[in-house]
Amino acid sequence: MNPYVLAILLSSLGLGTTLTFASSHWLLAWMGLEINTLAIIPLMAQHHHPRAVEATTKYFLTQATAAAMIMFASTTNAWITGEWDMNNMSNPIASAMIITALALKIGLAPMHFWMPEVLQGLDLLTGLILSTWQKLAPFALIIQTAQAVDPMLLTALGITSTLVGGWGGLNQTQLRKILAYSSIAHMGWMIIILQYAPQLTLLALGTYIFMTSAAFLTLKTSSATKINTLTMIWSKNPTLATTTALVLLSLGGLPPLTGFMPKWLILQELAKQNLPITATIMALAALLSLYFYLRLCYAMTLTISPNTTNSITPWRTQTTQSSLPLTLSTTIALGLLPMTPAILMLTT
Repeated sequence: MNPYVLAILLSSLGLGTTLTFASSHWLLAWMGLEINTLAIIPLMAQHHHPRAVEATTKYFLTQATAAAMIMFASTTNAWITGEWDMNNMSNPIASAMIITALALKIGLAPMHFWMPEVLQGLDLLTGLILSTWQKLAPFALIIQTAQAVDPMLLTALGITSTLVGGWGGLNQTQLRKILAYSSIAHMGWMIIILQYAPQLTLLALGTYIFMTSAAFLTLKTSSATKINTLTMIWSKNPTLATTTALVLLSLGGLPPLTGFMPKWLILQELAKQNLPITATIMALAALLSLYFYLRLCYAMTLTISPNTTNSITPWRTQTTQSSLPLTLSTTIALGLLPMTPAILMLTT
């Protein structure tokens, strides 16, 4: 892709998200979401592969549907209340529609069906943008409107997403689909705590972004898209294989890694709010996700690659891609747990 075009598209991505962050008016927020969607579409379709074009079409249709629902709900709310302000969502039907549309935007279950399919059709870097940056703008709107939404709806979305994200990833062999289901499960954790402690939602979103970035960048470095390609990493780059296994365990939420922190604090907050059953369901749903992360770790570090592989053997040439983003995201994804007291001081 032409570097000037790429620069325009990436700056438009940034502009769309910033516009949504800064807005308190529904029209402006909607415009930011639209700029965001239109900027990523050429990035998704740049390879001219049928799978990429199919994924782009699916993504465009779901995002357009969600944007139309947001527009309809905000117009309905403005009609009834007389203002377009986000903080004045007094109409329950409009606020339920808005949260449903935003759930469709970020891929929360049961509006998640597009997410694994779209991610599977993209290359790893565009998939990384879709899994991290594209979640920020809708999440800003969800956090601003969550107090007007029925708590039962948020709880149902959260529990469904963690369960679907755990179950969906169990039977997959494609790494991008596994990461898509992992994303759905993490979104569930963020939504479940939103009504009680929004600062923990932001903390979970931040740690999720760093862990997912580390996972995607690792796969990009090793050109792996299937589990059987992972089995060959160990012989080529043992250090990378070790850190990748730890990043996957961090995504699963095992101590003493960063991923344990948001899960621990969310379960603690749910227990404080006198919701032991919800906390138990969430903890058990996390075990489902942990199983498929462990599957990947097993394939990567505990199996010796067979001599005849079904996938194309990559050449062992020196990589030309920058390793700094991978190093930074991996360090943050593995070592932030000792910072928990400081982060708690900041969030309370």
